[in-house]
Amino acid sequence: MARRTGAVLARVFGNRRLRRVELAFVGFAFAEYAVWVAMLVYAYQRGGTTASGLIAVAQLVPAAIVAPFAAGVADQRGGAHALLLGYILQAVAMGATAAVILAHGPALVAYVFAIVAASSVTFSRPAQAKMISSIAEHPDELTGAASVSSWIEAVSALAGPLLGGIGIAIGGPGVVFAAFAVAVTGSALLVAPLRKVRDRATEDDDNIEEGVLAGLKALRTERSARALVLLIGADHIGFGAVDVLAVVLAISVLGLGAPGAGYLNAAFGAGATLGGLAALSLAGNRRVARPLVLAAIVWAAAFTLLGALKTPAAAFVLLPLSGVCQAVLDTGGRSLLARVTPHEVLGRVFGVLEGVMMATLAIGSLMVPILVAFGGVTAALVGVAVVLLVSALLPIAALRGLDTKAPAAAVASLRRHGLFASLPPPVLESVARELTPITIHAEDEVITQGDVGDRFYLIISGEFDVSINGEFIRTLETPEGFGEIALLQDVPRTASVTARTDGVVYGLEREPFLDALRPAV
Repeated sequence: MARRTGAVLARVFGNRRLRRVELAFVGFAFAEYAVWVAMLVYAYQRGGTTASGLIAVAQLVPAAIVAPFAAGVADQRGGAHALLLGYILQAVAMGATAAVILAHGPALVAYVFAIVAASSVTFSRPAQAKMISSIAEHPDELTGAASVSSWIEAVSALAGPLLGGIGIAIGGPGVVFAAFAVAVTGSALLVAPLRKVRDRATEDDDNIEEGVLAGLKALRTERSARALVLLIGADHIGFGAVDVLAVVLAISVLGLGAPGAGYLNAAFGAGATLGGLAALSLAGNRRVARPLVLAAIVWAAAFTLLGALKTPAAAFVLLPLSGVCQAVLDTGGRSLLARVTPHEVLGRVFGVLEGVMMATLAIGSLMVPILVAFGGVTAALVGVAVVLLVSALLPIAALRGLDTKAPAAAVASLRRHGLFASLPPPVLESVARELTPITIHAEDEVITQGDVGDRFYLIISGEFDVSINGEFIRTLETPEGFGEIALLQDVPRTASVTARTDGVVYGLEREPFLDALRPAV
């Protein structure tokens, strides 16, 4: 696993543009977690637990609403534009929050700026997904970069709150907002040189609302993508529950006191860090769906066991295990979603995912106190476990066979052909899923001159003779293909192609062929 992980890291960071995007993401991810803690502490200092809980929901709900619309910017204007815009908005909003807090201004104004900062965060992940898909040069780079991003998030779940706590100890929440406003400014500077990257942004979307509807429509028609979004959403219910569960367990059950809440959160974050690193080995692996389902089941079992035992030793074993599962779900789910989603709506689908994540984080945060009130901490742990278990079992049918929809051999065959060699990895994955293997026997006429062109053929094995008006022209063999002229120029077949030997070809229908080769904007 270590060798695979090292190879993934080397491939991702060997791409100069991917390196800039990932390093910028470090500043963003650390800031997101650090200022979240700082704002909850600031609210708690002014209104106790109720104020802290309300400001958490107040930040998450608007972010959930804004997320799909923010993601539309990535598809309409391009990933690079949306990523830079998001980082600039976050830096300005965090800086304004810092100024209000440090100047002892009205708390309501600080809350408003914090909500703006939380909502602008929703630009970043969909734009990051769109950007990575445009600048990755190989399918392994695509899944590898997604894995690196998830690992960075896992590290930030541990290091961000820790740095936030240090900043609060030094100078209070205002210092944390100020420091990380500077960090996100650095992220903006890192991605600014990439703003001219041309990706497959969708030019014909007239407005952002139509873009959001396109993302929802894509999820409605693509069963497997919808199942993945729901699975990742359930993962974030568990993630959102952890913060509150850590406080309840530490103070009310395990006798660890208030500092114990931080220790338990750190234990979960440490597990997520290790899980994120281990999940790098999933990059390039064609069987990602099974580990996702297994991770959800193991996480559910860990919460159920913790509800039964409720000891410090169990907590410091089972919470890190839960963190590992959360990282695998997040990493594998995002990577697989990027592979099964049409590239032209990738940003919008990830925007819908971002909105779902924000909403489910809020649900997880609210779910725990409700369950604790009705049945105690055991009921809360088991209730979250049930959500995770159901989320793992329900989408099995939708995910069955998903890992093998686009076999590596089909992607490799496409990449060897000149028409497809320069396409981004997610487009290649999409095209590969549309290929139909066809067995051809010697002397079979595959296409006939003058017929209507309805399919492109990619040669896998065998030899095929091309003739025009009955005159032999040349013999084709792998990795060549035939039939593209009639599709590209919308004319009848310009030649006949007959099998010289037995062989196998991949057939690609007109629409997916033309969709793949439409020029990027």
